[in-house]
Amino acid sequence: MSQETRSPQARPREAGTAPRHRRAHTLRTPVGVTALTGCLLVALVAVLGPVLLGTRAARIDTDAINQASSAAHLLGTDNLGRDIAARVVVATRLTLELTLLATAIGTVGGLLLGVAPAVLGRRAGRLITATVGVLVAFPGLLFLLFLATVFGVGSTGAVWAVGLAMVPPTARLVQNLTASVAGADYVAAARILGVGRCRLVVRHLLPNIAEPSVLYATQAAGGILVAFSGLSFLGLGVQPPQYDWGRLLNEQLNRIYVNPVAALAPGLAVVLTGLMFGLVGEALAQAGGRRTPRPRPAAPRRAVTPAREAAADTAPDAADGSLVQVRDLRVTFPGGRHAVRGISLGIGAGEAVGLVGESGSGKSLSALALADLVPHPGRTGARTLRFDGHDLRADPRLGTSLAMVFQDPMAALNPALRVGRQLAEVAEVHLGATRAQAAARAADRLGAVRIPAPERRARQRPHEYSGGMRQRAVIAMGLMGQPKLIIADEPTTALDVAVQQQVLDLLAEVRADSGAALLLISHDLAVVAQVCERVLVMYAGLIVEDLPVTELARGAAHPYTRALVGAVPTMTTDPGTPLATIPGRPPEPGEDGGGCSFAPRCDRARERCHTAAPELAGFGTGRRVACWYPVGTTAGASAVTTSPEGETAS
Repeated sequence: MSQETRSPQARPREAGTAPRHRRAHTLRTPVGVTALTGCLLVALVAVLGPVLLGTRAARIDTDAINQASSAAHLLGTDNLGRDIAARVVVATRLTLELTLLATAIGTVGGLLLGVAPAVLGRRAGRLITATVGVLVAFPGLLFLLFLATVFGVGSTGAVWAVGLAMVPPTARLVQNLTASVAGADYVAAARILGVGRCRLVVRHLLPNIAEPSVLYATQAAGGILVAFSGLSFLGLGVQPPQYDWGRLLNEQLNRIYVNPVAALAPGLAVVLTGLMFGLVGEALAQAGGRRTPRPRPAAPRRAVTPAREAAADTAPDAADGSLVQVRDLRVTFPGGRHAVRGISLGIGAGEAVGLVGESGSGKSLSALALADLVPHPGRTGARTLRFDGHDLRADPRLGTSLAMVFQDPMAALNPALRVGRQLAEVAEVHLGATRAQAAARAADRLGAVRIPAPERRARQRPHEYSGGMRQRAVIAMGLMGQPKLIIADEPTTALDVAVQQQVLDLLAEVRADSGAALLLISHDLAVVAQVCERVLVMYAGLIVEDLPVTELARGAAHPYTRALVGAVPTMTTDPGTPLATIPGRPPEPGEDGGGCSFAPRCDRARERCHTAAPELAGFGTGRRVACWYPVGTTAGASAVTTSPEGETAS
């Protein structure tokens, strides 16, 4: 039975209890049992030790100075006749307090420096990253001694010295973890939604790096304990009359040959407690199951030929009455790599348009440019980029009248937040809804995309959803506003055939109910033919053909479109018919030979194709093609095309 057809009560219970099962199982393992026992024992000693043995540890007995181990004094006495065993037990509280305080300072400081580059401008972020790199490269022991000298002798200075010495390695770890999360789609969407920097860190970054950060802090606490005891041993930490394990070790070291037990007991306490911290970290790892940039200048405009400008201005799909009007859209990356090289398109209200092409042709980047989600360091430029009467460069519409359905729903949904809360945030930010109103709308939208028991499902996290349900939840997120355009980027790629059909039917229902237009990005021509009314074919960052979907199977004029159609078998294809293949490879971004980009792979190419790039021009009624010799014309002569005004040109 598939995940989509199972009882709605079965799967959530199994998924929701999995973390509890892991924790329960961990507590039954040798590591878990040892860590828990060690924690309880140390905690009891720290709490009860000073209460039960505080007086005995402080009592001075001049008649029992420097005695060896005996029944009365298990570890002997010191030079004032005080019981060493009692002092070791009593010192547990102060040692742990100072260790945990230093760990807290190091962890908080590391988190602040670690997440700073993700929320500050590029220059400030680079400065912080470089500073952390220099401090990490500095020898840790020398850095600790330097800080101890700066803060002075005493427990307070030692706490700050040890805590701040932990900050650079913690910050480096957090920077690496944050970098892996900051590039996720849900973080980019949160930026576009206008989520503040502090809220971005608290709600989207920190929850997703909490587990490895806690694990690191727990294991680092053992090293901090050793470092703090070392400072006290050197006389830079705890000062009399206070004492910790390092101080006791210093006092008894000169008697190690006379009474070795008294000297080794504090050191043994340090070692065992350090091992306990390490075991706690290992148990946490087992229980867990896993271990705004600065505004960028606009991209330099590419030279626009008079023919290209005229074609863009007179293109029928870029008319002023269109819902989407795009002219000369470009997406560039450093090094002169042009991923999208000046496309023009238009989408009418309620129209379904498919965008197809090979991987790397620029389909997804074109859609991301409409949503203002082009990843850094990409830069977007266009002569016209309008949606529903708004300039998208000055007024992004994502989350209100423009909805985005991402290819990977697990990247679009924050795994640390409940699904309903993520949907509700859209209504709170853009619609001004209260928290209760937004939660109610989130449940309503989940029900609208046919997710069973939406109120209960809204309280679950993405990992408790199946793949098809996650994709529906992403569609529901787009419906939190009142979308006039839905951009669906490969929405069925990772789904099986049955669930794929459900998602396509759902998109059709959403369009019928809301009247929204659809831009469907896909490499599956069968899906596009089923859903869309018009098809745009992209190759090497350019639109090479625009035609009705009814003409896709047999009426395509561009050789590239013909090859794409011929490479996909249908139910009526003769089993003995060889599928079409396209020799060679697509050009890399930045490769521009001056002619048609498809010419090196085209069997209709002539000399003109290698020297001059064809423009996207009219080719019959409601069609455009960028080819000198389209299918249906004589390959040895220039194509005769019909402009939108009915004029002919060779």
